[in-house]
Order: sequence, then structure tokens, then C-alpha cells
Amino acid sequence: MPPLPYTRPLIKISGEALMGEGRHGIHAETLADIAADLAGVARGGARVAVVVGGGNIFRGLAGAARGIDRVKADFMGMLATVMNGVALQQALVRAGQAASLYSGLPVPTVCKTFSRDEASADLDRGAVVVLAGGTGNPFFTTDTSAALRAAELGCDAVLKATQVDGIYSDDPKANPRAERYDRLTFSEALSRDLRVMDAAAIAIARDNSVPIVVFSLHQKNAIGKVMRGEALYSVVGNE
Repeated sequence: MPPLPYTRPLIKISGEALMGEGRHGIHAETLADIAADLAGVARGGARVAVVVGGGNIFRGLAGAARGIDRVKADFMGMLATVMNGVALQQALVRAGQAASLYSGLPVPTVCKTFSRDEASADLDRGAVVVLAGGTGNPFFTTDTSAALRAAELGCDAVLKATQVDGIYSDDPKANPRAERYDRLTFSEALSRDLRVMDAAAIAIARDNSVPIVVFSLHQKNAIGKVMRGEALYSVVGNE
């Protein structure tokens, strides 16, 4: 596929991606591999922001289903993303890459509270900016946070790392006849209920003309490969 033209991408990584082959928590080797991949993209000249999820530790919706107040459960989920953010920022530093960490949920003893101007300045100087704590508000997913932060920071795309190599009409693991799409419009993604991201995230990306690129994280240096056009991906955009 053609190399991606983006120079200021925001990468969305789920918390589950940090588990590796495990079932919970953070797998150290997987974390190091992802950090090295991000560092390589940054050293290639891209200005890289990263939004990390927290599902490997705690998911707000799952907590609410177990009887925890939904708002409290969502705050617990945001704290899980902060834990992952600390781990990822430290892994980047160990890989020799300058990195800063911001949280939408204020936890000042752990990291800076998100500031658009400060985070943008960090991107401009070549640091990888890790964004945790969601939007800082309950009822919003980390996908929505990714679209919002991309718009705020002037990112030219959101690259969503998933378990499959693009967007399909159905789960390709369960349905081998699922149709794969190389390119879709935002309207098509919403009308076909393809669940690329939640509707709020897609609306923010659409309204701010930020394309969404979906790719598989399940290969070494996946982010660098998709940026160079060496791996499959699907794009959702305004055209």
C-alpha cells in the first residue's frame, strides 16, 4: 500500500495491546516493542502523540455492569489509562526517546494535567506525547479522547491500532467472507455501523477533517510499517 503522508499522527493504542499474550496487566517485552516502534517513527521525523487505553487493567463499562456507579467506574478506568501512560512514557525514555505524559484527569503527583499549548510544544520539539486519563470526564471513551486530542493538537490523522489489518463488514476471524474496505467515508462508516470508533469519536474526526487509519498491531514494528506502506490498513475520511 502507499506510504501514509502524515507527519503529525496520533496513535491510539488499546490497553489490551499491552498485555501481549497475557490476560491482564502489562507484558514487559510487548511494552518495550511498542515503545521502540513509536520511537522509530519519531526518529523518522514524525511528531507523534499517543492515546493509550486502560482495558488491560480496568474497564469502566465492565465495572458498571458489576454494580459500581457508572461515573465512579469511568474514573477508575481513567486511572487505569494513567498507569499505562506512565509505563509507556518510561518505556520510551528507556528506548532513548524523549517523551512526556499528560492526563486529562488531574493527577498532579503523577504527571502534568493536559495542556494543549504545552503538549503541542512538546510535539514540536520532537518528544513523543503520551496522553492518558481520557478526556477527564465520564461517559467518554478513549476513542473519543483520541479524536478530540488529535483535533486539539493539530494532528493530521488518528492511527488506530487493532487486532485486524483494516476495516471489515464483519469480524473476519468469525466470518471468513467478511468484506474488507481499503477506504470509506465517515458517513459510510457510521451508516454501515462498522464500529471503527464510537459515533462521538467519528463525528469529532469528521468535523475536524482528521482521517482515521485502522491497522493491525500484531506484527513487529507495525506502526512504522503502516506509516511506510509496508502493511495493510484502511482509511476513513471525508472523501
